[in-house]
Amino acid sequence: MEFDNSKPIYIQIIEDIKKRLIRGEIKLGDKIPSQRELAKDIKVNPNTVQRAYREMESMGLVKTLRGQGTFISDQEELLNEIKKEMASEVLIKFVEEMRSLGIKDDEAINLIKSWQEKI
Repeated sequence: MEFDNSKPIYIQIIEDIKKRLIRGEIKLGDKIPSQRELAKDIKVNPNTVQRAYREMESMGLVKTLRGQGTFISDQEELLNEIKKEMASEVLIKFVEEMRSLGIKDDEAINLIKSWQEKI
């Protein structure tokens, strides 16, 4: 995992897990690595991973079962919520960047349509 210095690492860990869930690399109900394992794998302080796991638990993204580990929630609607949330974040950044370049919303839409034809 490569980290961006402009964001706290624990947030980047959460975002990475959300992206992996959306892409299907992690499935609903899957067990995720222990906090120590993940900290060792991505070479960060275990307290940072602990904070990420606490945050994910408070969001309802994961649940920890004593003696068994931490598991991704099995709620199907959660996956849809995460997709919408992350797509909205990307879209907001895109629109802000386009506007900062002086490109109007309708022009941006036309650019997207022309790129769709090329792909």
